[in-house]
Amino acid sequence: MSELPGNPKKPKLKEEEEEEEEEEANVSYRDEQEEVLVALVEHRSNEIERINHHISNYQTKLIEAERSLQNSKAKLAQLRGVSSVPSKPLKTLRNVSEDYASPSPSKTLRPCDSSDHPRTSSASSVSKAKTVVVKPKSEPSRDSPNVKDRGTKRKFEQKEHKELIRLIARNSSPTTIKCHTSNQISSQHKRKLRSLILCPVNEQLFATSSLDGMVSLWQLQPGRLAASLLSTTDCLSRKQRRWAEDMAWHPSGHTLFSVYAADDGDSQISILNLNKTRGVTFLENKPHVKGIINNIKFMPWENTCFVTGGSDHAVVLWNESDNEENKWKSKPLHRNLHSAAVMGVDGMRNKNVVLSVGADKRICGFDVQVGRADYKHQIDYKCMSVLSNPCDFNLFMVQSGEPEKQLRLFDIRLRKTELHSFGWKQDSSESQSALINQSWSPDGLYITSGSVDPVIHVFDIRYNARKPAQSIKAHQKRVFKAEWHYSQPLLISISSDLNIGLHKIS
Repeated sequence: MSELPGNPKKPKLKEEEEEEEEEEANVSYRDEQEEVLVALVEHRSNEIERINHHISNYQTKLIEAERSLQNSKAKLAQLRGVSSVPSKPLKTLRNVSEDYASPSPSKTLRPCDSSDHPRTSSASSVSKAKTVVVKPKSEPSRDSPNVKDRGTKRKFEQKEHKELIRLIARNSSPTTIKCHTSNQISSQHKRKLRSLILCPVNEQLFATSSLDGMVSLWQLQPGRLAASLLSTTDCLSRKQRRWAEDMAWHPSGHTLFSVYAADDGDSQISILNLNKTRGVTFLENKPHVKGIINNIKFMPWENTCFVTGGSDHAVVLWNESDNEENKWKSKPLHRNLHSAAVMGVDGMRNKNVVLSVGADKRICGFDVQVGRADYKHQIDYKCMSVLSNPCDFNLFMVQSGEPEKQLRLFDIRLRKTELHSFGWKQDSSESQSALINQSWSPDGLYITSGSVDPVIHVFDIRYNARKPAQSIKAHQKRVFKAEWHYSQPLLISISSDLNIGLHKIS
């Protein structure tokens, strides 16, 4: 009987201990959440302060520009009032070749109209010009729009969000594009092409690179389905003399960035300056530790920065230095979220999230502001590239290695949910190449893809079938990429047949 009073106390003590542990866990969780929120508030406060500083600077520049405009108008009115010469309208347009003047005579590579010259003579002219850098006029006319203005306008147009996800796979029949005329011109590269990129601010310029280590700058000819070669530059890495694995154009349009490999202390990133005769410079930072750097992308954000993904499983963010030109600070975002090579990277437009895909079949979305992975998903085949949609800021595409299901669409807001998938059959080979790339149309409704076959596949995201809306015969050998032009009805493609394809569409 003496033991009976002690028994009821045991469960009560145990219950009190559990309550204390639960309370401690809640306190720890609250502390952790508070720490994260304090850091986020501080970051966003700094961001607002920086934006206000930018606004103040632009307001000052606006006042100065308005004052200069009034002075010019006053001088023009005075001149027209005094002079007896009939007045003429101001010149408002300028040929693009004036924006990018020819190099000095000692290093000139004469622009070659690829539609008029045979491939053999063109190729020999390329081999003689090791480094030719295009140089613009130092002081563009105040009355004519320069390429920088056009680039700023296009940037703001891209920030307008359009809801496209609700349209995916809604139609039982595709809406096709019409390919009216095609023209193939010699790339004048000696080995297979690797990259094709369009200038973000000058609608007539594009660049190509190949395994010969050369980077070529091209100009579309107005009114013709042709392009002229403006310059070619030797961009092989310093030590290993490697070709560029991938290229990206700086948002200003004045420089081209190339990535290489991280082995044997070789240079990892080069910058080709199109405005100065000094040509190629190499960044000293070497954050990747081994293997090939597979991809480079400038982020669609206000701050100028780019991201690289490599075979060392790392994703690295590079920020431009405010003090010195061509100085970039590198910061690894993560090295452990992928267990195999990172094959592709891109940025979401509505928030600072860096997408990365890898040969480990993983898709990751890393929030740069918070400093952790905000999106994680894994599919059943290796991933080879990723592209965010230019219009719907929640939509992105991943290229996988699964035959007939190579392209997959995802919504960044939905975890582990595939919206739609489509692909193509391959006649010449069953293997999926990571060198095959895709491109979104400017309206975000179509995707073009290269193929190991000599065709360009076009996909309509509104089409509910898993096959191309159409396939365009474009080359003699495999097509690596077909890029949509952002302001002209034009597709530009590159192929292992060493030709560049120009395709007029509507």
